[in-house]
Amino acid sequence: MIEAWLAALEGTPLARALRDSVYIYPIVNTGHLAGVALLIGSIIPLDLRLVFAWPSVPLAPLWRVLTRTAAAGLLIALVFGSLLFAARATDYAASGLFVSKMTVVAAAMLNALALRVISPDEITRLLSTGEKPPRRFRIAGGFSLVAWITALTLGRMVGYF
Repeated sequence: MIEAWLAALEGTPLARALRDSVYIYPIVNTGHLAGVALLIGSIIPLDLRLVFAWPSVPLAPLWRVLTRTAAAGLLIALVFGSLLFAARATDYAASGLFVSKMTVVAAAMLNALALRVISPDEITRLLSTGEKPPRRFRIAGGFSLVAWITALTLGRMVGYF
């Protein structure tokens, strides 16, 4: 059943256009990479700050700017990545590297969501006081660093294997 859905997805006019065009696929790939660059470029400094790098730099302005930038990058990467997936859905679904990448992306997204949902008052207090982030924030930041760099690495490997 999943195989039929994947094959149908690959058979859509949009997926065919992505595969057949000399220009569309590279443009969509560039959009995906731009989203990944925004995401990773935003999340790494924020995560490093959470694990207590640069303690003299206030967390609040970084948090406000970088969380929004990372969210925009994630949205862009997901939209363009979905288009790339449609072009070769059966190949990607059969790729252990791709499945691993998506699993790590899901874990990283859940980590970020859990931090925001479980601790909104603690985040507000932390941002207003400038105190050292609690241990679980540092653990979440460390996990995020590892997860997003792993997802980035797996994503690059998908293109080569």
